[in-house]
Amino acid sequence: MADLNGSVTLEAIDAPIVRRSDVVVVGGGPAGVSAAVAAARAGAEVTLLERYAALGGLASGGMVLVLDDMCNADEITVSGVVDEYVERMAAMDLAVYPPPEERVSSPEAWAKWSRWGAFDFHSHASPKPICYAVAFDPDGWKRVSNDLVRESGVHLRLHSWFSRPVIQDGAIKGVVCETKAGPQAVLGDVVIDTSGDIDVASRAGAPYTEGRYIVTLVSRLGGVDTDAAQRFETENPVEFRAVNRKIKRMLGGAWDLWWLKTPVPGVVWCNCPHLTGYDGADPTSLTEAEFDARARMGAVVEYARQYLPGFESCYLLDVAEQMGVRQTRLLDGEYVVTKDDIVSRRHFPDTVARGRDYYYPYRSFVPRSVDQLLVAGRHYSATPDAQRMSREIPPCMAMGQATGIAASIAADRGILVRDVPTRDIRKLMRDQGADPGDVPSENATIDETNSEAAA
Repeated sequence: MADLNGSVTLEAIDAPIVRRSDVVVVGGGPAGVSAAVAAARAGAEVTLLERYAALGGLASGGMVLVLDDMCNADEITVSGVVDEYVERMAAMDLAVYPPPEERVSSPEAWAKWSRWGAFDFHSHASPKPICYAVAFDPDGWKRVSNDLVRESGVHLRLHSWFSRPVIQDGAIKGVVCETKAGPQAVLGDVVIDTSGDIDVASRAGAPYTEGRYIVTLVSRLGGVDTDAAQRFETENPVEFRAVNRKIKRMLGGAWDLWWLKTPVPGVVWCNCPHLTGYDGADPTSLTEAEFDARARMGAVVEYARQYLPGFESCYLLDVAEQMGVRQTRLLDGEYVVTKDDIVSRRHFPDTVARGRDYYYPYRSFVPRSVDQLLVAGRHYSATPDAQRMSREIPPCMAMGQATGIAASIAADRGILVRDVPTRDIRKLMRDQGADPGDVPSENATIDETNSEAAA
């Protein structure tokens, strides 16, 4: 019987160099595509590596089908590459969002837009205000990702699973990926880790902390009469609440609006079940989560067919290719964003990107002990509590755009990424149509304790 308490030592691998670029981006999710496109538009030669057969990460493979956390009251605060996705998907009739005149708090607006997920989920008002948020189609996201990458001149390598970093004299020089053709090396002057779990940074020796939050295996149901379902909710509130409570208990954890509309008629998005106790960085735990989630959702479909008007003919259309992991390893970078930073809306001297009403300092993308490496996405340098409040897809795209620009500057000038002037990142962010957060909103708290960081 095998001794599972031991380990196996393997010989050094021989990985042929298949590509050299100024910038290498590992992970083709929303942050990774934004980073790659931004770096290429800033003049860098870029290689983007993705383990799956399609781009999009949790926005497509994970089917997280609402873009939110982009508004500070009436102010739209997240812009840039995310706008291009919305515009292009809307042109395909694969994105839906409320017009400005309907972004109000009223029973009528709630009835029209809440089932699209277009409301301020932080608000305590009743009904919650309708705000700028975008429901979209996952394949539309994949198509737009492909178009942006090709148009920007990014060299894309799918089916390339990151394996190990190439480190020399304390600096990263590239990465090795496992592929069907065996291990392959891709070298670059700067590497950006957008893997979601700091796979690159952690294996390169960068300090990190570990956190854990709920995971969700998202699915879509077809054959739903959404008009009938909403009539039942409105006209029979007591009966509706009883059915909804039963479904939420079956799921084990879900928002009240456990199903939402999508741009495809008759198809609804189920952002559930929310599962606790699973480790998004452990394959055994993830395997168990997959089985748990599918069993719960299968039971819900059977129940909904019998007891939820509008769902009589529903069926399980598809299940996300990727488990919705919210938190695993978090970078312990040059600056660690805290919950107080998020809650107080602290604006930093080196702010280069922003979310709803919070700001990201450039230092939170920079590892402390590995040169020429940047991180962007949900694994940025933050405490677990802070990360839970600042990890939605549009802000992660802003992070990606900022780090892509920073990487291009470092590669072009032959300087360390930690020495890239933040004013230059901000300028190129604005040139690319993004808000770098350099002008704080009126409700921000100004941090002047580290003014040299803005150099």
